[in-house]
Amino acid sequence: MALSPRRTSILERWARLAHRRRGRVIGAWVVALIALMALQVSFAGDFDSGFEMPGTESQEAIDLLQTRFPARAGSDAEVVFRAGNGVDSPAIRDVIERVLGDIQALDAVGGVESPYEQPGYISEDGTIARAVVHFTEQATAIPAGTVDGMLEIVDAANSGGLQVEAGGEAVFWNEQPEFASEWVGLIFAAIILLLAFGSVVAMGLPLGAALFSLGTGFALIILGANVLSFPDFSPQFAAMIGIGVGIDYSLLVVTRFREGLHSGMDVEESVVRAVTTAGRSVLFAGIAVAVSFLGLWVMGIPAIGALGTAGGIVVLTAVLIAVTLMPAFLSLAGHRIDSWKVPLLHSTEGVDRNSGWYRMAKMIQRRPLAVFGVAVVILLVLASPILDMTLGFTDAGNNPESFHSRRAYDLQAEGFGPGFNAPLIVMVDLAGVAESERTAVVEAASDEIASLANVARVNPPQFNPAGDTALLTVLPGTKPQDTRTNDVVHALRNEIAPIVGESGGDLLVTGGVAANVDSQDRIIERMPYLFIGVIGLSFLLLMVVFRSLLVAAKAAVMNLLSIGAAYGVIVAVFQWGWGANLIGIEKGPVETFLPMMMFAIVFGLSMDYEVFLISRIREEHLAGHDNATAVAHGLTATARVITAAAAIMIAVFGSFVLGADRIIKEFGLGLATAIFVDATIVRLFLVPATMELLGERNWWLPGWLDRLLPHVNVEGPAAAVPESAGSPAGGQ
Repeated sequence: MALSPRRTSILERWARLAHRRRGRVIGAWVVALIALMALQVSFAGDFDSGFEMPGTESQEAIDLLQTRFPARAGSDAEVVFRAGNGVDSPAIRDVIERVLGDIQALDAVGGVESPYEQPGYISEDGTIARAVVHFTEQATAIPAGTVDGMLEIVDAANSGGLQVEAGGEAVFWNEQPEFASEWVGLIFAAIILLLAFGSVVAMGLPLGAALFSLGTGFALIILGANVLSFPDFSPQFAAMIGIGVGIDYSLLVVTRFREGLHSGMDVEESVVRAVTTAGRSVLFAGIAVAVSFLGLWVMGIPAIGALGTAGGIVVLTAVLIAVTLMPAFLSLAGHRIDSWKVPLLHSTEGVDRNSGWYRMAKMIQRRPLAVFGVAVVILLVLASPILDMTLGFTDAGNNPESFHSRRAYDLQAEGFGPGFNAPLIVMVDLAGVAESERTAVVEAASDEIASLANVARVNPPQFNPAGDTALLTVLPGTKPQDTRTNDVVHALRNEIAPIVGESGGDLLVTGGVAANVDSQDRIIERMPYLFIGVIGLSFLLLMVVFRSLLVAAKAAVMNLLSIGAAYGVIVAVFQWGWGANLIGIEKGPVETFLPMMMFAIVFGLSMDYEVFLISRIREEHLAGHDNATAVAHGLTATARVITAAAAIMIAVFGSFVLGADRIIKEFGLGLATAIFVDATIVRLFLVPATMELLGERNWWLPGWLDRLLPHVNVEGPAAAVPESAGSPAGGQ
């Protein structure tokens, strides 16, 4: 009985070469890593601590400030004093003036407004005073040493009779903790891998590969910083993503290698099978994740696009390591991959008809409609709070009380009103106004601003030395995150700017709140492009690879359900306050940038699990199994590896919830929820139930479309099947 011919692929040829020349492959990678690390030391680029939004009014105003008011072009901080006996007493005044003098001497401080020189900077009861510190740099670009030095001066001035706190945008950003879950993630990953493999050697290979890919990815990002402005927190973001995907991709390859060994293959054939099946899945999954990250460029915010590029670099590096270096590691380990077994934990790979996963798959197939209905209802219930989602930017009032910025925020709100925490900077460009009319134009604009709803105070105008620009500080009556404060920004731009324009001037609004408004408008405007672009490209890639219209459509819809469920949980906890006390946060709006970042990360990672599962199901189907058997076998073979991979991601992201910062908690809970929902409700229940209901229609593709699409085979060569075979092959 003749066998159909089998073609070798590039991946198969590479797998055999990596097996036979494993020492050279490993050595070449070690040399490459050492060379990259040496290059990064000699040619390291600088990370960008700024955050610009070209094309927005707030950015235009900042640019004008840098030209006309260089000492006021940066962010501000407030130093707030409370003295029970009054801030006007000579002893207290001496301390306050000494504190302000010491702060004035710090680097990047352009000026300090004293409460004794500015009207309205001392509360009506005389117990609270505020000073404003003007920096020459924006908040994210102020040297950390400067802000730390200011906080040291503030702390040293606190005494029994005087409370001193520092707040404002500069301090707020200085107090935001960095992502610091890398080691927590690695520890949890080691435990999860040990439980999954039951072998110390098998556990160590994905961890080693992840560290190797991180080192390579970091070096490329640091070198890339010479040509691209990566945000200064890019390494932490890359580490968070790189640990997860680096372990996930190598985990899949190692699992398939062990399956080959356990089914009786020799080491070389096991390496080949792992690379030509799992390796191909990793290639496609990595491309899908990279597309999601690079899609962030459509948001029109350079720092966000560069951050997505950093994520794409570590993802593609992880793919490269899993496909090229891991085969050599597996060849070197050989049958020793099962060495150092842990009692009671060692398990086999592949399709085990006696396993709980197989029994679960058959249970789903007996009642697919019920499982489908329950899963969809759960996801829709979890996602339902998004109908009430309010996007915005939280302020220092949401910080823990252990933060300087929170205590200063509360003091300032108590002494002067909540709007003093939300100053708006209004620039009036008078270059087109006759010199004799400039003062009158500014005074008229100031009067009009003061008459607006929710404006508590307009400080006297300041003119630059040339007299062609005036600066007004407008204090609203509500706190920064209140939507009524945003309304003041819109009123200034829509009502006052046209009046100034009639006189030949130009009015621009900036400041923290105005920048947030511009960010929110830009993100909301561009979000549909991100969604359509990423979903569209992923849909096309899935259709090309799996030759199925319905598989691609199902994946897109289910990924959106996972993300929607995570959004809903975020709204319930952070906006509605459900369980907020359990994680130590106060309710407020959902950060405007969170849905955007979560979509890019979660949609990409969800595609990982989709490709892992569907590629194995299709492989079983191409080997001759009917749809039902292929689904049962595919789920059984991949459920444990998907669960382990997801558990690692959940551990990494979930550890953020243990931190102090609300934004980081929000990020961590949202990502952990999305991955949990995707790896359990969606991949283990909803996908197999849907594929059982669709039957052979899963693999339907119109003929005309099949001819148009390029042919890409993720699964690699299927096992040879007798040409005359008329029935599916047995289980593995």
